Amino acid sequence: MRHNPSSLSDRVAKRFTLLLRWTADTFFSGRYGHRAVVLETVAAVPGMVAGMWTHLKSLRQMKTGYGPKIRTLLAEAENERMHLMTFLEVAKPNWLERMIVLIAQAVFWHLFFFIYVFFPRTAHRIVGYFEEEAVISYTDYLAQIDANPELNIPAPAIAIEYWNLPANAMLRDVVIAVRADEQGHSDVNHAFADDYDKGIAS
Repeated sequence: MRHNPSSLSDRVAKRFTLLLRWTADTFFSGRYGHRAVVLETVAAVPGMVAGMWTHLKSLRQMKTGYGPKIRTLLAEAENERMHLMTFLEVAKPNWLERMIVLIAQAVFWHLFFFIYVFFPRTAHRIVGYFEEEAVISYTDYLAQIDANPELNIPAPAIAIEYWNLPANAMLRDVVIAVRADEQGHSDVNHAFADDYDKGIAS
């Protein structure tokens, strides 16, 4: 499922996401395991930023109704963190790639924080589109694994435990589980963005 841009805000969010996609494609091409490490580092930022800001908003306004949104956003951040921990085991990035991860996280944290504080609807739409692109990337990763069976290594223990996979699970099973997570995050963030249009956003 994909969301079609319907406003200027949506189009800005979409173009920003496509810029991130182009950057990932340029640097990592078909190295999907390494691409996942960097992308999941960035993907783990929005949920934490949005959850933290919504938490502080609840404190400032002294209202309790923000709880479900806070829990959803923080759970998203934790889920993306586990994606990263999993693909660190798969890709085993070198020192240069680890530095790229740290720089990407530092830059994106500040940028997304600014966007979320002043343009929360656009921020959620960006995440929705970002996760749509993640679904596409993981689908491509599955195709690569299917075309090259030697890439279908045993699933890391951390993934087997987190997703409650069978003991003999393979990398393909992990990618399918991650892709399903990303689709869920896309749906949730598009719904949060839609809430602003409906005047029910918190």
